[in-house]
Amino acid sequence: MIGLGTISATQGAVANYEQDRMVEFLTRHMYGDWGDVPPEDDKSNDEALKNGSRLVSSYDGGKLWIITEAEDATGRRPATTLLLPEEY
Repeated sequence: MIGLGTISATQGAVANYEQDRMVEFLTRHMYGDWGDVPPEDDKSNDEALKNGSRLVSSYDGGKLWIITEAEDATGRRPATTLLLPEEY
């Protein structure tokens, strides 16, 4: 399970997804189920668990992204955002 830091959602994510659905996707992300990412992104996320870099998941056929920022100097991930791809 990864630390998520401060969790936020963009206006688009909130407008398009019920809270329960967002929590479901967030839980999957937190436990390393990256959703609908291509194999190279799946591998990159698995490496990020070791090296502390950014994590990106995609759910609902790519309609919702979840991004957890890279670890800071203290080794913590400061923030996770749920957003629509067009809001990136």
